[in-house]
Formats: sequence, structure tokens, C-alpha cells
Amino acid sequence: MGHGSWYFAVQVLGASGRRERVRRGGFASAEAARCAGGELLLAEKEGPLSAGCTVGQWLRYWLSVVESRLRPTTHRAYRDHVRLHLIPYLGRVKLAELSRRDVTRMFVALGRRRNRYGQPISASTLERIRATLRAALNHAVREDLIAVNPAQGVRLPSPVRGHPVVWTARREAAWRRGGERPPVVVWTVEQLAAFLRFAREDSLFVLWWLVALRGLRRGEVAGLRWVDVDLEQRELTIGHQMVQTDDGLVLCEPKSAASRRTLALDPETVRLLRRHERAQRRLPGERWSPTSPIFTLGSGAPVQPSYLTHRFHKLVTASGLPPVRLHDLRHGAATLALASGTELKVVQGTLGHARIVLTAGTYISVLPQLYHDSARATARLVLRAVRATNREIGKAREATCLTCGSP
Repeated sequence: MGHGSWYFAVQVLGASGRRERVRRGGFASAEAARCAGGELLLAEKEGPLSAGCTVGQWLRYWLSVVESRLRPTTHRAYRDHVRLHLIPYLGRVKLAELSRRDVTRMFVALGRRRNRYGQPISASTLERIRATLRAALNHAVREDLIAVNPAQGVRLPSPVRGHPVVWTARREAAWRRGGERPPVVVWTVEQLAAFLRFAREDSLFVLWWLVALRGLRRGEVAGLRWVDVDLEQRELTIGHQMVQTDDGLVLCEPKSAASRRTLALDPETVRLLRRHERAQRRLPGERWSPTSPIFTLGSGAPVQPSYLTHRFHKLVTASGLPPVRLHDLRHGAATLALASGTELKVVQGTLGHARIVLTAGTYISVLPQLYHDSARATARLVLRAVRATNREIGKAREATCLTCGSP
């Protein structure tokens, strides 16, 4: 163990066929390091890691090698893809014999499967599985075990990005009549206000308020600490996110460089945070410190991001409002900002998007009112020009008539 983390060191057969010492660090606990070392040893049970190894052997080896370099959520997603999809379909194929046809057959079979809700696996999920396989095979190419990556060039259905729509009166009526709802939908201002009134006495009310007005991701809001807010300057800094790992809740780096940002706070949000801080300091047995999480459970423990999703769903159901997901509050914050006249570049920075194209492509068509306002403004501009032109034409005609002496 060094610098507050654990490492493992094991002897494995490398690509050359000789024993090699592999040392990996950065693990949060001794058990995590021991398990990672065990996975690496398991990967060579059927033979050395050479071009003759199986895809399953290579995938297990690759997972153990890259773990310390990945965010916990990314590694968990890779591990699930390997365990649930890649090894069952491709695990026994020799790595050197893996072809694009094998990969294509796997995705055809996956496309016919159903998830636990009886729905086909989405195109975006298939794309993420392919990304995992491609990353693992790119590593094999770099190790000179294979010449080309057979996952490259495999054609998959194009993922369709869900664009948020608003709960209009007709959409709400259709939902109440038959349960029909759009995949991504946001509340109107009036519906959001009704929810905030309903949730006023909830112990996480300030959290819901922050997500609804500032558009924080659930991991970001769960990871907020008092040191991250400057109530005097009315600012809040996103510097971490809370992630659920095999070792428990862990504060990690934000999702991307763009996710690390500072947000301005309005006076009402500052007032709510001050009141929340006073209440938290008064909790019995609560050892408050600047590094304490802003939002906690009754025991003082930080909140799990998945718990926030579950709790928000229960609150929405109890409120009787048309349903939205917790992530839809983030979408709603963006649409409300645009409706209030906020520039798109500011909305991009608020949400922590790396590219303004993502912000524009997702939100620019959300609010019908924006289109109506634009249509009226365009019509007013044209009509103003038409009226001015008519006046000029009228004056010209009058002048002509006076010159000609016409009656």
C-alpha cells in the first residue's frame, strides 16, 4: 500500500510466452486489489496470453489491466458488458481467429434479445457494448496479438437521441386516459411549481430545488459538500460526483472536464441553502464540517444517487402530476433557462456540456412557445416593412396625381 491506496503484484504469462511481473495500484482497499490480482491470474488459467488465447481470457486480462485507469462507473459498465454479453457469445473463440462475422453474429443475436422489461436492447446499449469490445481489441492490437480490430466497421442501428418535449394539456390527457407518455418529457413552469409546493416539507427539498433550477446531475448533487458553495458570492462549484462502487460510495472526478464548473445562485437558492445548513448543524450527533456532504440521510450518511432516483419517483407519483424522471428535471432546467432568454452558450456551461452542438441539438426545439414567439416576431418585422412600403407607394401616387393635375 502506498499513498493511501493498495496495489497487487502477480506473475503471469505475457504475450511473449515468458513469465512477467504485473504490478497495478490505485485500489481503494486490500480486498479490491486482491480481487483484481485474482482476475488477472484467472485470465491465464486456460493458457498463456498469446495470440492463441481465447477472447474470454483476453477480456478478463484486459479488465484487470485497465481498472486502475478508469472511473469506477466506466469499469463497472465494461465488466457488465464482458460478463453478460461478450464472454457468453465470443468467450470461447480464439482471439487470433475472431472475425468481423463473429462480432456481427453476436450483435444480431443481441438485437433479438429482450431486457427485463420485455423491451429489445436499445441501439444506444448495443453501441456501448461495441465500444467496450472495440477498446479491448484495440489493446490487443497494441500488444501485437492481432493485426486488425474485428469490431471496427461493424454496422449497428443508429441510436436515436431522445429530445425532450413538454407536458402539454393534450399529452397529459392522453397519459391520464391510457398511460401514454413520451420517452423524455419535462414539466411546464406551473407543473414544476406544483411539485415544489408538494415537496416543500421533504427533507431533500433543497436538493430537488437545485436540480430543477440549476440542472445538476444526480451524482453531482449527491457529491456536493459545504466547501463547494460560497454563499457570500452566491456560487456553487461542481468538483466531484458521488459514485456507487463495489467498495461503497466514493467521491470521484466529474464526468468530464466540462462538467467541472462554477454555477451562479439566485438569492432564493442562497436563502434555502443557508436554512438547510443551520438545520443540519443542529442535528443530534451530527459532526458538521466544511467537507460534510450537503445532502444526507437521517443517519448523516451521504445519499446514494440511485436512492435519489427512487425517492423522486415516489414523490412524483404521490403528487399526482404527470410523470418525469429525475434526469428530466435537468432537461427542464435547460428549457426554462432558454425560455427566460438565457443565451445558448450560458446554458451549455450551466449543464456542463463539452460541445454546444449537444446543447443545441437536445434543447433548441423543446419549447413550442419559443417557436410561436419567433413566428410572431418574424411576421411583425415583415408586416412593418410592408406597411412602410405601402406608405411610400401611396405618397408616390399622390405626388404623381398632383403633377398630372388628375382629379
